[in-house]
Amino acid sequence: MKLSIIIPVYNERDTIGEVIRAVWASEAGGMEKEIIVVDDGSGDGTREQITNYKSQITNLKIILNERNLGKGSSVRKGLGEASGDFVIIQDADFEYNPMEYQKLLEPLMKGEADVVYGSRFKNSKFVFKSYYLANKFLTFLSNLFTGLNLTDMETCYKCFTRKALNKILPHLKAKRFEIEPEITAVAARLKLQIAEVPISYARRSKNEGKKIGWRDGLEAVIAIIKYGL
Repeated sequence: MKLSIIIPVYNERDTIGEVIRAVWASEAGGMEKEIIVVDDGSGDGTREQITNYKSQITNLKIILNERNLGKGSSVRKGLGEASGDFVIIQDADFEYNPMEYQKLLEPLMKGEADVVYGSRFKNSKFVFKSYYLANKFLTFLSNLFTGLNLTDMETCYKCFTRKALNKILPHLKAKRFEIEPEITAVAARLKLQIAEVPISYARRSKNEGKKIGWRDGLEAVIAIIKYGL
């Protein structure tokens, strides 16, 4: 059995090395691991950091976009290269803890779900109120169109069985952060079983390199309506 971990990255020189090491050291139910890093045209030294690990870590695949195409494009490219029985998306900024993979994989391995979301809001308190409210609104709107009852649609941690991913991937077209509502809408339309498990979350501020902003929130609203219809 194999777990593929997709890491889309753009200008994360200070964290990408630590993330790659943590992903490689993470528990994966005894499965073989495949790490696929998709660099989205970084210009801050991130690429050099990634390539330094090529000779150190086995099963590390590196994809270098010639220019910045957007997170959605990088996620789709990485998912298309994945060969694992299970596939998970991992952000490169260390807001999410790779040591929680086993928690995400458990419902899939037991056959209780096709897709698992790691929820930052399930059984935990979200400190940053403005982001909390924005995320809760987007999740509410997504649930309205999909008929789901999620607590955190925008989470990075989305984990798939191979069978579920094969069904979802051909429908994905998003280029930027709207990839999150698109994956959710497609999975709902295909009537796949989505489960949520609580995860920890160490959110960054804008000063620390957080890239998503209000324009991305507006695009997410448009995407939710578009894909929901």
